[in-house]
Amino acid sequence: MQIHLIAAARPNFMKIAPLYHALKAVDWADPVIVHTGQHYDLNMSDAFFTDLKLPAPHIHLGVGSGSHAEQTGNVMMAYEKVILEKKPDLVVVVGDVNSTLACTLAAVKVSYPIQNSKFKIQNLRRPLVAHLEAGLRSFDRTMPEEINRIATDALADVLWTPSSDGDENLVKEGVDPEKIERVGNIMIDSLEMMRETITAQNAHVEFGLEKGLFGVVTFHRPANVDNVESLTALCSSLISISKRLPLVFPVHPRTRKNLQECGLISKLDNCSTIILTEPLNYVRFMSLIFNCRMVITDSGGIQEETTYLGIPCLTMRPNTERPVTVTEGTNCLCALDEIEGMVLEALQIGRGTSKTPDLWDGHTAQRVVKSIKRFKETIVSTGSLSAISNDP
Repeated sequence: MQIHLIAAARPNFMKIAPLYHALKAVDWADPVIVHTGQHYDLNMSDAFFTDLKLPAPHIHLGVGSGSHAEQTGNVMMAYEKVILEKKPDLVVVVGDVNSTLACTLAAVKVSYPIQNSKFKIQNLRRPLVAHLEAGLRSFDRTMPEEINRIATDALADVLWTPSSDGDENLVKEGVDPEKIERVGNIMIDSLEMMRETITAQNAHVEFGLEKGLFGVVTFHRPANVDNVESLTALCSSLISISKRLPLVFPVHPRTRKNLQECGLISKLDNCSTIILTEPLNYVRFMSLIFNCRMVITDSGGIQEETTYLGIPCLTMRPNTERPVTVTEGTNCLCALDEIEGMVLEALQIGRGTSKTPDLWDGHTAQRVVKSIKRFKETIVSTGSLSAISNDP
């Protein structure tokens, strides 16, 4: 069974790595890594693939940057050719980037003849499409990621959700419950797979920091870093917070550009209690997270990892597509004018006080493999995909 694992950027590779290894361990699966090239990530070094124990991508579409429409269209055109040539049985898309939707669209709209030796017939079929990390919703359609999530989930044949809210969102949208299967959080698999490497890194020592006595900051969303007034106020708050808790701030390229244009970079540089760094690779960054007191961010994924690790997290956004990190985890949403007060409150909370969401246990990839095996057996017994999807 040929299975394409679609990845567009570093977080996607983090999500497919555990599944790739789990599929390689069974004799009926042929996992193929497809890199769309949508994002060029400086931290996608050979060491990154070595840490994940991944080979170089088997297929590289070579799609570069561009507008949302350009990226989506270019990935669709490039991947359609790959599908027609390779005829995969299953396409696994992850997350919510433009490539997630583009490869889904290409796969569900293509068709090709395939000979079924058991039934001695030639079927017209397409690949099955499965969305890993399905059902997440911020309910903010101004976010391109939200559009990608909604459209992908509406088109995919199999929807693997990370938490109960994902199931509920899909059912409310009219998705057939038979297509939904909760498998847990694949990023926790990656974290556990690399725990030993992360623990050995001790990145905080490189920065002269003591375990549990510093915070980690990340900001990159336009609402926080593209407006001069907001960015100025954020810098002032971070400087004030750092007087109580030293901060490490790996600066996203977009954020650095805006800090420089607004004349704010020197203000942060001159603050002795804030350490500015270039973006860090996964191992070094997670080493900081493992050893920090708390996190201040506007990122999505970090909300999950801090919840799993029991580390207080303040997310400066009005919403989150991962509400389970708020209802069960250590995450709190906050506004810019609330951040200093909420940091003081968070510092009163000890680590390890959250509940770990159900199935966030490092075994998601194994559950996905079992799911694939079940519908593989359905295809073999029926001779087509019709029992679990609508063929063209």
